[in-house]
Amino acid sequence: MDSPFACPDHGPSSLDRRGFLKTAALAAATTVAGRIPLLGEASRKPTSETLVATFHKSLSAEQRGLFCLPFDHPLRLHVDNNWFITKGRLGKDLSKDQQQMVREIFLGLHSPEYAERVLKATEHDSEQGGLGSCSVAVFGEPGTGKFEFVLTGRHVTRRCDGDSVEGAAFGGPIFYGHQAGADDEERPDHPDNVYWYQAKRANEVFQMLDGKQRSVALVDRLRREHATETVKLTGLKTGQPGIPLRDLSRDQRDHVRKVMADLLAPFRKADADEAMKLVEANGFDDLHLAFSKSGDLGGDGVWDVWQIEGPAMLWYFRGSPHVHSWVNIRRDAGA
Repeated sequence: MDSPFACPDHGPSSLDRRGFLKTAALAAATTVAGRIPLLGEASRKPTSETLVATFHKSLSAEQRGLFCLPFDHPLRLHVDNNWFITKGRLGKDLSKDQQQMVREIFLGLHSPEYAERVLKATEHDSEQGGLGSCSVAVFGEPGTGKFEFVLTGRHVTRRCDGDSVEGAAFGGPIFYGHQAGADDEERPDHPDNVYWYQAKRANEVFQMLDGKQRSVALVDRLRREHATETVKLTGLKTGQPGIPLRDLSRDQRDHVRKVMADLLAPFRKADADEAMKLVEANGFDDLHLAFSKSGDLGGDGVWDVWQIEGPAMLWYFRGSPHVHSWVNIRRDAGA
């Protein structure tokens, strides 16, 4: 899937990293807002959205042919566990400064507490060249209307849309994963896996359930992974796998809310807040929590595969043989 083109370095390669990002912030403020930036704005840390605008502006005609697509292109809302949204590769087809912009965009989409750890896990799992082996696409044109930036590779699909995609947390479905060990199958305790803590929190809820509740929450198996179909939303308030949250006690539901907060902890606050707002709007008590007997590494009853699903949201966590997590949260299942 590699691009047949190898672009020379483009953009402000003579600037050092700090000076370049200050210039990026200044240019992006002008591009996105359509105004002259105020005194001191250039020294502020640029947001992922403003850096997307600067990144887009820096692309040569040849690079745009590799990385730019119309906003309504069907690939924009595709998601998978290991894929490349365009033929271009960061390490081969972008300059060092442009690569640094993409890195900063990625970091800016995550919380300060998790950003570097998430980046390290993503670079570890990339098959060659760390983040340089990933691919990006810019849909639409930042500063002139709707746009979305999408970064993809092994165990990563991340989005930055500047709220161009209404009613969709993260701008659409995302994927994150981590294979911490050298072998495909991790040990039951998933040592060094950056995301395993999320399953531990979910299993705390399972331990709070009584026998009858556990019999409803524990199912033989959950969904198959098949690209975007994995996160297809049903719009149903009843009939999902597992136990509806309305059937839990207040303290059990409160713990599920804490689990949701832990799931969202790696992401920047604005995206996490939007996600929870959409979840609550669709009815928190209509969510269903399910754990899968299939995929229990070590047969230890610490369920590696589980999900939270509602009418217009899905968070599917598959920890066997290593972590895959699929997320789709919307205002409306049919949107």
